[in-house]
Amino acid sequence: MKYLVTGTAGFIGFHVARKLLGRGEEVVGLDIINDYYDINLKYARLASMGIAKEEISKNQLVQSTQLPGYRFVQMELAEKESLLDLFKEEKFDVVIHLAAQAGVRYSLTHPEVYIQSNIVAFLNILECCRFHPVKHLVYASSSSVYGANEKLPFSTSDSVDHPISLYAASKKSNELMAHTYSHLFGIPTTGLRFFTVYGPWGRPDMALFLFTEAILKGEPIKVFNYGKMKRDFTYIDDIVEGVIRVADRPASANKDFDPQNPDPGSGRAPFKVYNIGNSSPVLLMDYIKAVEKGLGKEAKMELLPLQPGDVPASHADVTDLVRDTGYKPATHIEDGVGAFTKWYLDYYKK
Repeated sequence: MKYLVTGTAGFIGFHVARKLLGRGEEVVGLDIINDYYDINLKYARLASMGIAKEEISKNQLVQSTQLPGYRFVQMELAEKESLLDLFKEEKFDVVIHLAAQAGVRYSLTHPEVYIQSNIVAFLNILECCRFHPVKHLVYASSSSVYGANEKLPFSTSDSVDHPISLYAASKKSNELMAHTYSHLFGIPTTGLRFFTVYGPWGRPDMALFLFTEAILKGEPIKVFNYGKMKRDFTYIDDIVEGVIRVADRPASANKDFDPQNPDPGSGRAPFKVYNIGNSSPVLLMDYIKAVEKGLGKEAKMELLPLQPGDVPASHADVTDLVRDTGYKPATHIEDGVGAFTKWYLDYYKK
């Protein structure tokens, strides 16, 4: 099978590509390598897969020196013609679309970036899958789509019509766009609502990275909502296993779909949405304790109010994921955070 994995210089895409290659698949990785966060970390991820920074040239495929099944291309997804050419040439079996502009808070100050990277780019992916058919399109959504919902746990059968950030709105838009293309053109599409992903090679703008960095420097960490937060933290290996299992199972029409009482997470078309979360929310203060344990150093804290766009709690209902794939994420927070702090201390030579 030949896979296109977008966002392979990014956190989740990097791990997904490595997992696919580990089981013998052929993978074309795609990323624009923007400077939303430290591009040196992105280049380091690629280097660990045998793609040297010096060899990367826009719109040119580069062969890995370490992994025969892996090639990488730096490409802007908003450039439709280049993407169409890639699809025409490569004839992908499966597309796993993980590239996006991430970050809730960044969307408050840079809204236009989210339209270009999360909506225009996704439209181009859909158009390419329309004109160069694939067996399955899997794409990253987000737990942020649950927005102002307060009923826990969050279920894919819940309405998600009240986003509280443009980032969340862009991800909900992706789900609506995917359903439309599944309905009109029969493209099997599956959206994955990720819940607070963490682990080695993680994003520097995420809390775990920021906490670790500040604690090691002896600086106070910013603790929002005065620490009264609960998050369904999900370890990267659990996310990747969920992505692969879903990708292996192309979406199909829900034969029990009732248009009088429509299920938002499925449809008459080959369309599905899943939550991928640990389904065991952790108090932010317990998360911080796990970081302290991993570093062997106590945190100084600056308690702050809830930030605009944030929600006080998240909790994934993964019933349909378990039913359909037989898989349930289960990495304990201390194990996952411990793996991250070990990686961080080694990577940054602390």
